[in-house]
Amino acid sequence: MMTNALFPLLQSSWAQATPLTGLDKSLANLLHSKQPSDDPRHMWLAALASHQWGRGHACLDLATLHTQAAALLGWTDEQTAALPAHLQEAAATLPWTQGDASPLVLAEDEGHASTGARLYLRRAWTAEQNIRANIAQRLALPCEVPADLQQRLDELFTPTTGGAPDMQRLACEVAAQNRITLITGGPGTGKTTTVVKLLSLLVRTAPRELQIHLAAPTGKAAARLTESISNALTKMPADTRPHMPSQAQTLHRLLQTNSKTTQVHQLATDVVVVDEASMIDLEMMARLLQAVPPTARLILLGDKDQLASVEAGAVMSQLCTGSLLQHQTVTLIHSHRFDAKSGIGQWARTVNADVADHTPALKALWNAAPDWLATLPLQQSIEGDAAEPDVTRLQLASASDPKLAVGLRYGWRHWLALLEAHRPSKTATAAPCNDTQAVALLKAFTEFCVLCAVREGPLGVVQLNTNVEHALGLGQSAWYAGRPVMVTRNDYALELMNGDIGLCLPGPEGVLRVAFPAVNGGVRWVMPSRLDSVETVFAMTVHKSQGSEFAHVLLVIPAQESPVLTRELVYTGLTRARQRLTVWAPQLGVLWNGCARRVLRSGGLGN
Repeated sequence: MMTNALFPLLQSSWAQATPLTGLDKSLANLLHSKQPSDDPRHMWLAALASHQWGRGHACLDLATLHTQAAALLGWTDEQTAALPAHLQEAAATLPWTQGDASPLVLAEDEGHASTGARLYLRRAWTAEQNIRANIAQRLALPCEVPADLQQRLDELFTPTTGGAPDMQRLACEVAAQNRITLITGGPGTGKTTTVVKLLSLLVRTAPRELQIHLAAPTGKAAARLTESISNALTKMPADTRPHMPSQAQTLHRLLQTNSKTTQVHQLATDVVVVDEASMIDLEMMARLLQAVPPTARLILLGDKDQLASVEAGAVMSQLCTGSLLQHQTVTLIHSHRFDAKSGIGQWARTVNADVADHTPALKALWNAAPDWLATLPLQQSIEGDAAEPDVTRLQLASASDPKLAVGLRYGWRHWLALLEAHRPSKTATAAPCNDTQAVALLKAFTEFCVLCAVREGPLGVVQLNTNVEHALGLGQSAWYAGRPVMVTRNDYALELMNGDIGLCLPGPEGVLRVAFPAVNGGVRWVMPSRLDSVETVFAMTVHKSQGSEFAHVLLVIPAQESPVLTRELVYTGLTRARQRLTVWAPQLGVLWNGCARRVLRSGGLGN
């Protein structure tokens, strides 16, 4: 039998330096063992397709591999030097792309040679094709449109002045005429308000009671959607409220998916609204489209400029910018949260601007922001927080600097004041915490948050959680009153999802329990001994913060360059701030370079 041509190459010193994982190499080895190839480039291609899937790409883009290999793979120039020449040409003779059940799929755009092709793992290709077919089916089906649609829209929206189109009204109009609609826009542009008005329109014009479902990818995002919908409903006509949904659930719960099954059940529904759709990965989107009947309306809300999903795919971004749904996509532009004078809004627009060089504008914003710690004595000497600027900066070199502790205690001052009665002291035992007090503590905790670009390192999540515990005088034991924890793995028995946040608090007789927000606005109590997969969460990664909002965000930029620090990450992190933002950047060059670095995920949905 032919010897494995790949692994002698990969075991050599110059090839071992590449970031290909053991899984990537094992896939290539397996394919070669089942169907040997005498061209070692074939096994490199298989390993690279696996590598790209692990990095969040739907496929290996062969054209970009030819012209910009380092940028595509996330490798250094030295690492890309290990690649064989003419890899894209070898794709045309791959032995593992033949037949309907082949493990790899070579897809060519119409009118392009193999150098413009994409190489997929079969699972990624199947998910993409299912998404395409499902969208095509929805677009082909006729959609019942109210005969008096314009009159109904006039009742919901006041006329705009100055001739500018009302994008919220347009979004409602498009969604009322289609079975699938994408509504994208930055924070505060009115996505939730728009969808509530749309649901009101659909409810009022439907010949029967509509089955409507609200969902989001994570528990945090679902809770925030629930709160936003409930607030928006108070402004709607009273006769429509009883027929409108107010409770959102996670996509996992909606689709009844878990780790033990991949079966998808079709929902009994007329309308499905999914918020934070940028977080939906390729395979989850395929399952969602399969579960929602093609005759139902599907409305996807999200910000196409945020970070893409943790798993493979950039579905929302590609659908918003591609041709598949170009006539069913509406972009909301006007921010009702950040006006033209808002510092947070200016940072968001500058970071996200499609310009060649962000650095001059970012430098101007940085220089205009006062030092965060210098503003604190002023704030502590006046009534309220009205004088505090909405954007401040911090340039401490170390997380162990005592000055940081002052800022952290100030950021969580309201929470710490509420928590004091429930912490034991030398002179008094901790007071038990009831449901009402737990709700107040959970709300106060989210007034401030530390968001990090990375997990490890001096300014990563792990180290900063330790620093924060020390700065706040907490953390003398594994479980303590006030410990905030995040669930890191779905626990269906406890009905806790990855990303859910709870607080450890004393119950009756001083027994510590963990309070998680409940769907009814109250709390659910869980014993710490039952929580196998949780971690302390004073600080969290920007990825984990998606779907959340905080009154004040401390966004921590690492001191060293990191490939995960990108424009999308900085934009997502700073737009988690609702009222105030502090940017901590020890090395400004790292921040400028990060904002210049884009996340470009390969896939075919944008074509």
